Amino acid sequence: MQFYDVAQILTTHGLKGELKVKLVTDFPAERFTPGQQLALKDDPERILTVASSRPFQQFWLVSFAEVAELAAAAELKGKMLVVSEADQHELPEDAYYYHDILGCTVVDQQSGAPLGKITGIESPGANDVWEVTEKNGHTYLIPYIDEVVKQVDVPGQKIYVELLEGLRDED
Repeated sequence: MQFYDVAQILTTHGLKGELKVKLVTDFPAERFTPGQQLALKDDPERILTVASSRPFQQFWLVSFAEVAELAAAAELKGKMLVVSEADQHELPEDAYYYHDILGCTVVDQQSGAPLGKITGIESPGANDVWEVTEKNGHTYLIPYIDEVVKQVDVPGQKIYVELLEGLRDED
């Protein structure tokens, strides 16, 4: 079974087993709804049921029904929470899971020339930014906006783009 990252457990918060997590999901409200079940990446058989959650600064605070005390919560520090493929949500049109985009070949829409592969994704604000690595190892960033990303072909593992001037150094 395939699992996908949801959040990394950073530290405990308070004395009752609440955990501070760093998000890797675009759907924290859905993932951390009471009753939702998540697994641990290094122990997918261990299922944790969300008891409560709330946003906290740029993180989320989450408590699990199976983790009722500080000592049990402390043992989870550094672990990655994951969701099974079967429990992933259906995405709206023109939205993609990171695992669908990573590894795709970036293609110049006009010339058809391959420009590299997507090797990283960042979410700094209004839109995602995709890291493209060329065959020679050079990397550059492209914003996931309509002016740049013209077509995403997930089954074909190709992303067709029209690069704006200055996005890719060609020196």
